Amino acid sequence: MIAIRMNSTGDSSVLAPEEAALPQPGAGEVRVKLAAAGVNFIDIYHRTGLYKVPLPYTPGQEGAGTVDAIGPGVEGFQHGDRVAWAMHAGGYAEYAVVPAWKLVQLPAEISFGQGAAVMLQGMTAHYLSHDTFVLQPGVHALVHAAAGGTGQLLVQMARLCGAQVAAVVSTPEKGEIARGCGAGEVLYSGDPEWPQQARAWSGGRGVDVVYDSVGAATFEGSLAALRVRGMLVLFGQASGPVPPFDPGRLAAAGSLYLTRPVLASYAASAEEVQRRSGDLFAWMEAECLRVVIAREFALADAAAAQDFLHSRRALGKVLLVP
Repeated sequence: MIAIRMNSTGDSSVLAPEEAALPQPGAGEVRVKLAAAGVNFIDIYHRTGLYKVPLPYTPGQEGAGTVDAIGPGVEGFQHGDRVAWAMHAGGYAEYAVVPAWKLVQLPAEISFGQGAAVMLQGMTAHYLSHDTFVLQPGVHALVHAAAGGTGQLLVQMARLCGAQVAAVVSTPEKGEIARGCGAGEVLYSGDPEWPQQARAWSGGRGVDVVYDSVGAATFEGSLAALRVRGMLVLFGQASGPVPPFDPGRLAAAGSLYLTRPVLASYAASAEEVQRRSGDLFAWMEAECLRVVIAREFALADAAAAQDFLHSRRALGKVLLVP
């Protein structure tokens, strides 16, 4: 089979297709023949060495396809089942072996592309809006990178919860996308006054929660936009990691909360995975949640796919198709 391997960290040139042995599922595992794999910023963090992984390494934290082989002790899956998963490496390949507890059955009404597109970013948006900070009517939420894959889903889920949403984007085109997802206010990251504009939008008190996947470039503004006892949910670092800072600043700014959650902590069991993915699929089938695929790349073009995602030009999900 063909798999994308990285034998060292670095720029996208370290990603190369290689011939690899067909992996065999062990106890509690299932082999999946990939129909589509999602491309995410965490893949770039792995490639650059920001997040350490063992080398050589096949990136790709989510995918969708059909069950091809079943290891000992696995129940609930049969050969040919349509499945999807997230939070397990190896998606940049023609076949991947996945722990059975991380797999979910993909409804017939949802395409493989949609399944691969929604698992990681959709479950991320789900835990952010339903657990890390519980959104509900009356809440003012600010979402950075609101026209990206996770941002679009998070804005839609926030509106499903009844919250008011301000979207921070970089261009008018992205602003229209965010409005189409339900954002009631659009702010522009290039305007240095966006934190003050966010406070004005929330009645002058500051927003209740900021969802920030950008990191270093937006961190200070995110803190400035919050109300007293507001929460900054820092769940990514597309612009780079936040430099060390004095936690005493949180007290001085109004007893603010800061959290750095990751999906692995919120999808740590089969029950959590099933609950979150089940909500996503139900919303998609009811047409309450729209999953936008920005572009598909051939598996061999994984380097170009990551470059496209990193360029911030992707207005939705980026996929690899074997």
